[in-house]
Amino acid sequence: MNETILRVKDLHVSFHTLDGTVEAVRGVTFSLKKGETLALVGESGSGKSVSMKAINRVLPGNTIYGGGEILYEGQDLLKLSEEEMEKIRGRKIAMIFQDPMTSLNPTMNVGRQIAESIRVHEDMPEKEAIAQAIELMKLVGIRNPEESWKNYPHQFSGGMRQRVMIALSLACKPDILIADEPTTALDVTIQSQILDLIDDLKKKLNMSVIFITHDLGVVAHVADKVAVMYAGRIVEIGTAEEIFYNPQHPYTWGLICSMPSLDTKDESLYSIPGAPPNMLHAPKGDAFAPRNAYAMPIDFEQQPPFFKVGNSPTHFAATWLLAPQAPHVTPPAEICRRYEVFKHSYLLQI
Repeated sequence: MNETILRVKDLHVSFHTLDGTVEAVRGVTFSLKKGETLALVGESGSGKSVSMKAINRVLPGNTIYGGGEILYEGQDLLKLSEEEMEKIRGRKIAMIFQDPMTSLNPTMNVGRQIAESIRVHEDMPEKEAIAQAIELMKLVGIRNPEESWKNYPHQFSGGMRQRVMIALSLACKPDILIADEPTTALDVTIQSQILDLIDDLKKKLNMSVIFITHDLGVVAHVADKVAVMYAGRIVEIGTAEEIFYNPQHPYTWGLICSMPSLDTKDESLYSIPGAPPNMLHAPKGDAFAPRNAYAMPIDFEQQPPFFKVGNSPTHFAATWLLAPQAPHVTPPAEICRRYEVFKHSYLLQI
């Protein structure tokens, strides 16, 4: 069994704002094994990106780390100095983002940008670094890298720029690659190519990958493990098969049912009623309770703990519906129908 390379324990992150303190991450816990892909899924504002940026300590100056641990190879990253983090950030834990134009320097050709990253971390001569940059561009599928390394970011298509960003992230052969919505701005065909590329590179380089997305369908065929986030917490976690084939949290049901498919008509597209809570005023009980058709009085009073799902050692959900004394409920027929459509459309890929 692969060793655990990253362990996040009870992470809390807030932000000072003019309106007050925003509780963005509220007790997130998960682990990541060597060579594993973890997908963090949830609506915008659920805390996915904040949790991952906390790992690399790239959050803004108004950030408050309110507790918890981020353990990488036994070191708590929250306790390291900035100088110590610079030896890990990029070299051991790298990130790619959804818009490469905000990360690439428009005044420098892409080959030199990749080579510069190699030189900073590896203390390598420029000529050798450029040669290695060309090899990386070839690895990520950039056409004619012997010539195109001289091109500038604006001379590449969106999909090719994203490949450049992946090459830049791989420059130091990191142990962990964090991909923050890397396919959002791309069309469906290019999305699939980028997903397949990341999955292929993970296997070739034995990397661990954390994939951040709001789209369950995007990661159906690449994730080993899925964590569903809502209002700063993980509400369900398990293997991809467990989350897609046996979801337990009403929020996970809603996410799955809201996925469009070839069989879904525009007028019948499901959406979760209501809106996420304002995290300036974090809810007392289960944050999803006001949007949950199955909410019980206890949901408005107490945050549910994680309950083990069946006999699985990997599948847990934070919902009072799994408490021994809770009534047995099944999703309404309409949700079941949509879920079956989703499975037929996406889950053959798992």
